[in-house]
Amino acid sequence: MTNVTSKWEISHSENTLDNVNLQLEKGKLYGVIGMVGSGKSSFLSAILGEITLVEGKVKVNGSMSYASQEAWVFGSTIRQNILFGQTYDRHRYQKVIKACALQKDFQQFPQGDQTVVGERGSSLSGGQKARINLARALYRQADIYLLDDPLSAVDAHVSKHLFQESIQKYLARKTRILATHQLQYIKGVDGIILLEQGKVKYFSRYNDLLDYRPEYGELVSTGKSSTEMSGAEISDDSSIERSMKRQFSTASNRSRTPEASSGGTDDEDAIDDEDEEKLGDGLEETSRGMVKGPIFIKFFQTGANLCVAFIVLLMFIITQFVVSLNDYFVPILINVEENRYYPTNLESYNGTDNDKANATSSDTNALSMHTYIYIYTGIVLGIFFLGITRSLFFYKTCMTCSQRLHDLMFSALIRTGMRFFDTNPSGRILNRFSKDMGTIDELLPKAILDAGQMNMVMLGAVIVTCVINPIFLAPVTIIGFIFYWIRKVYLKTSKNIKRLEAIMRSPVFTHLNATLNGLTTIRAYCAQDILKREFDKLQDQHTSTTYMYIVTSTAFGFFLDVFCFIFTSLVTFSFLILNESFSGGAVGLAITQVMAITQIIQWGMRQSAEVTNQMMAVERVLEYIQLKPEPNLKDRGLCLKTKDKEYVALPAPIPSNWPNKGYVKFKDVFMRYADDHPPVLKGLNIVIQSGQKVGIVGRTGAGKSSLIAALFRLAKIEGVVEIDGVDTGTIALDDLRRKISIIPQDPVLFSGTLRRNLDPFDEFPDCNLWAALEEVELKDAVVTVGNGLESRVFDRGSNYSVGQRQLVCLARAILRNNRILMLDEATANVDPYTDALIQRTIRKKFATCTMLTVAHRLNTIMDSDKVLVMDKGRLVEYDHPHILLKNSHSQFTSLVKETGRAMYDQLVKIAKQSYHDKYGET
Repeated sequence: MTNVTSKWEISHSENTLDNVNLQLEKGKLYGVIGMVGSGKSSFLSAILGEITLVEGKVKVNGSMSYASQEAWVFGSTIRQNILFGQTYDRHRYQKVIKACALQKDFQQFPQGDQTVVGERGSSLSGGQKARINLARALYRQADIYLLDDPLSAVDAHVSKHLFQESIQKYLARKTRILATHQLQYIKGVDGIILLEQGKVKYFSRYNDLLDYRPEYGELVSTGKSSTEMSGAEISDDSSIERSMKRQFSTASNRSRTPEASSGGTDDEDAIDDEDEEKLGDGLEETSRGMVKGPIFIKFFQTGANLCVAFIVLLMFIITQFVVSLNDYFVPILINVEENRYYPTNLESYNGTDNDKANATSSDTNALSMHTYIYIYTGIVLGIFFLGITRSLFFYKTCMTCSQRLHDLMFSALIRTGMRFFDTNPSGRILNRFSKDMGTIDELLPKAILDAGQMNMVMLGAVIVTCVINPIFLAPVTIIGFIFYWIRKVYLKTSKNIKRLEAIMRSPVFTHLNATLNGLTTIRAYCAQDILKREFDKLQDQHTSTTYMYIVTSTAFGFFLDVFCFIFTSLVTFSFLILNESFSGGAVGLAITQVMAITQIIQWGMRQSAEVTNQMMAVERVLEYIQLKPEPNLKDRGLCLKTKDKEYVALPAPIPSNWPNKGYVKFKDVFMRYADDHPPVLKGLNIVIQSGQKVGIVGRTGAGKSSLIAALFRLAKIEGVVEIDGVDTGTIALDDLRRKISIIPQDPVLFSGTLRRNLDPFDEFPDCNLWAALEEVELKDAVVTVGNGLESRVFDRGSNYSVGQRQLVCLARAILRNNRILMLDEATANVDPYTDALIQRTIRKKFATCTMLTVAHRLNTIMDSDKVLVMDKGRLVEYDHPHILLKNSHSQFTSLVKETGRAMYDQLVKIAKQSYHDKYGET
């Protein structure tokens, strides 16, 4: 790297990397360290060519492999996620699996590495995804390996195994660049790159670093990683301030090209025999049979009512009546003119006894020609006015129905349970909101209007023709039955093809979404062609169904043309064969109407069939509208009925100050993610006193995250969960969830403004928002952006680093100031200084709150009031950590011992001191 200066966007004033000059040697291991926003991931992005170079150049000799900070897992088998287009080599594959500590995980999966994981690895724990992501990088044979903090999402003992077995041994003699917060490992690297504000402040070996930054030596010598400073004080607050003043444009490469969320860490609920959902690539469910009449009724009922629908139909009938009246009136005008100019010839031609001629003559005597012209002009103006009014009113009704359908579908989607999102890929959901809603918005109204208009014209033409010559009623009836039979046969095929076309579109969306999420990884592996071929394959499958639909529609139109030709021929030759006298106007009108039928009958029949096919989009949207909502939604006074014919209980009101203590009690709680699945929580009986700090620990699949889900009621539970004596099952979900704060390991920010992310419901004044930002030392950084609280937040907070996003989530929790706080290892992916800031702020602002911490690193909960040990969904131990450690056979003691002898002694010391401070004895 020579004089490398880069930025994510040219329009930004501050550089992400500033004048970087480095030369890394072949076969060495380099560690990249620095605070949040210092540019570690951007440094790797520059090597990958994913960031814009303002000046300088980057020269890379050799092929590269890359493991992103946020693990990218796509919906396929675990093996395919690791191979990622590479040829399967059993020996190399087994070595990679062993190096990445995946052997035990594969033994847990019923189908081993052939287990199909959902989109973004929804059925895997965060640690499993991180190790699969690392295994993909290791399996690829490359010269240079770029590893963006792959050790943060796993436990300490797993982290140590990955560093020793994967990075040091398996990749020995390879060039490795490791960006990490795990400072205990920097002693084992060949060179250290210290980044500050995008500049390389230090580049040398570990021993020289101690002279430059002694505090790093202290962290390493005490065995603490960047996430093991829970009780540390920040000696230099200005260093945090300087770090946070960095422009948000210096966010990591993962921020600009967001990979799939990594979720929790390795101790989260993983796939096991009791908490598992095998998510395959199976097709989504589809309805069978014809689109029923109630679908049409429900479509108009959503945006209007049956009265409006009747008015629309009446306007179609009246408009067509006036049009047919105009067609019938034209030959009368012709006959009147013939009588005026050729009365004798007309009489001799038709015969003196011709009733029609006499009637025409009588009419001619009764009305003048000007009167006929006035009547005709009025009819034409009526057609124009009625046609415009009908179309405007119809389209207005359809757009109202479409908008209402969208709102109802969105409302139903955000109210349904989490299970739905675990079992349905995003492409399937996007398909309903994009293509199906697009069909309802754009294609369906035009199809209904055309079908209604053409069928009315066809009906009017048939009636006029039959009035002139009633004998045509017989062939018209026969041809009508033939058309109905052809349409019925066509719809039997086309409806299923149309449904299949909609289903085959979902994998295209899913693939595209997964590709965009993992774009950096894909380009790093030079796998663009593989993904293109996969996309082409999915697109071909979708296109084939579309082509089938076009072919069947063309065949339908061809057969309609054939029978229309036969019908037209019969009508025309009947005037020659039948020995009856007809006026020239009558014959012309009959042939004109038959020609009109020939022209419009195919379009009218095809459009009527198209309406039926397009109505399947309404049917698919209605399926989502009827999704089963979570129980006890805040719809007081309403009785919600789902498609399962279950009635949702109405929530009870709660006091405005609830909960004011934070007392939590679990009474014989069972929880399952689906009715047909075994419980993941089994008979929990827990009492958490007000203000207690409780750590939740356990091995993979123990049910720790399920415990959080039970408290938030994210799944169906049996038993009672009480907060301050109130059964949470009797109160509204939004009331419950807004009263519990959570700081997740993977922070969530939404596209919009910083204000909307802090206070989405406008509940707090600006002064409170600024105070919360000041508490987490983000105020100055926000001020420097220029727009303050209105500063833009990209999708998923991609213009913020992980640490900055975590601080925003902490500020959000401070604003709400709830009595109960959930922590899901909130500091796993941040540097020591940000870790210390978060821990200090939590201890200060939530000192009197009840706090539940899902612990993936035991040091964070060793000074807790109690530790809750779970195993296979059951509570096995629950006491102060010092008391549990006294029992050498306890599961908690076993977990602590797995951290290593040095760390074990340190953790025992922390627990003992905590117990002494609380109870004054040991």
